Amino acid sequence: MKPGMIILKTKKEIEIMREANRIVAQILERIGEAVGPGITTGELDAIAEKMIRKAKARAAFKGYQMRNQTPYPACVCSSVNDEVVHGIPGPRVLNEGDIVSIDVGVVHKGFVGDAARTYPVATISEQAVKLLNVTRESLHKGIEQAVPGNRLHDISAAVQKHVESHGFSVVRDFVGHGIGRNMHEPPQIPNYTGVGWNPRLKTGMVLALEPMVNEGTWRIKLLDDEWTAVTADGKLSAHFEHSIAVTDNGPLILSEP
Repeated sequence: MKPGMIILKTKKEIEIMREANRIVAQILERIGEAVGPGITTGELDAIAEKMIRKAKARAAFKGYQMRNQTPYPACVCSSVNDEVVHGIPGPRVLNEGDIVSIDVGVVHKGFVGDAARTYPVATISEQAVKLLNVTRESLHKGIEQAVPGNRLHDISAAVQKHVESHGFSVVRDFVGHGIGRNMHEPPQIPNYTGVGWNPRLKTGMVLALEPMVNEGTWRIKLLDDEWTAVTADGKLSAHFEHSIAVTDNGPLILSEP
């Protein structure tokens, strides 16, 4: 994780990013209402696409490429059960007891909004409930550390400590990131400590914090579609994400409804 230039945002730019993330939050709220037994991940993607079009925004993920991958084909990432991240929506039907992570990104007035939630499909196991709760809590533990003067790894340590204290593991192959006019900007934000750049946090930084938490091992495998990452042991994974701004008054969550 090499250092790069962190682009500080103005108050006006942060307000535009709040607008972008409000669109994302509304999509996630609507998808949460639609999640249930019998719906397909493709139908959830269609809900997002319609809402993005209505908001006169653009899907940030559709057509996106990393390395030499084929362009990502959908508006959202839909990752079910042991799928960690970047699951591709399609004909897969959700069943009672599943969990499904939905990651949404939009471009609005030149700035990106990005957030994710994991939803239960009807009644899920106690272990799955615990996994979702701990992952969501770890995100907010990290957000609490996003204040001027703290170090980036204060966020990482808060996430890791909370997750591991409950017997789960944090994924190490994917990390949070700065965000602004581009979806991925410096700095990278690991959900574990001991690696990479550790800059001091400053007012105007906008960060996408996104713990991905596994029930078992933190190790993952990549499927043949070149996008979908799954847990190496086949156990469950959950993912929550907020885009936040570092301000003089503390962290501002941009992607709340």
